[in-house]
Amino acid sequence: MKYTVLTLFPEITDAFFANSIMAKAIKRGIIEYQAINIRDFAADKHKTCDDAPYGGGPGMLMLPEPLARALEFAGASTGSATGALGSVAGTVTEPVEVKEKKVIYLSPSGRSFNQELAKELAQEQELILICGRYEGIDQRIIDRYVDDEISVGDYVLSSGEVAALAIIDATYRLVDSVICANSLDEESFSLGLLEYPQFTRPEVFDTIKVPEVLLSGHHEQIRLWRLEKRVEKTLRQRPDLIQQGRELGIFNKEINGIIGKYQGESNERNSSH
Repeated sequence: MKYTVLTLFPEITDAFFANSIMAKAIKRGIIEYQAINIRDFAADKHKTCDDAPYGGGPGMLMLPEPLARALEFAGASTGSATGALGSVAGTVTEPVEVKEKKVIYLSPSGRSFNQELAKELAQEQELILICGRYEGIDQRIIDRYVDDEISVGDYVLSSGEVAALAIIDATYRLVDSVICANSLDEESFSLGLLEYPQFTRPEVFDTIKVPEVLLSGHHEQIRLWRLEKRVEKTLRQRPDLIQQGRELGIFNKEINGIIGKYQGESNERNSSH
């Protein structure tokens, strides 16, 4: 998997790729990363990348020409860095090979990002991520180059880099061999449920003791306790996931039985009041 990030502030994303598990994945050759500074493709001496929007209104909009040149250099179109839009002297040495690449624009107007979409994107060969700034980017760039607009939530960020890093972090860990597969099996959203509570040493912290079942060494009892806690937590914090899971039929007989037990207990408590 390769991540190509088009940004006005490459230092923001550079730091992420230089640390922790990501740095190890790059060193092992599982993940590749390239940051392309959009300013390098601006035509004037001031490296201007924004202007006022047509029709008026507050804020500034990213100019289409520098962004288009950066996208073509990244291989996002059938052209190249020396294609129809031309190249910027002193910034492009050799055009990159054109390959099948998915271009994503991070936007509050995009479709919602979730774990299922993360799994889908993790199967791509390369993601080209456009990090917007100001009031966003010219619609003609979206129409010509963008394959998908994605939103990381129903809120507005000043930095497309923050949204890009959220998508990168959620997807790269799903790429084969980055993280042990067993670590992904019982995470939140696997099986349509949230993750169970976790405990570590010491056995007693501030008078609160670790649940006895986790100290028992009885693997089946531990498995059942964790599954029940997943259901309980999901019912309490994200009942919409329970409803969605039932509608899609993703829960097995055991999970449906646990859901029924907890919902029955809840109904009994409500009727007794």
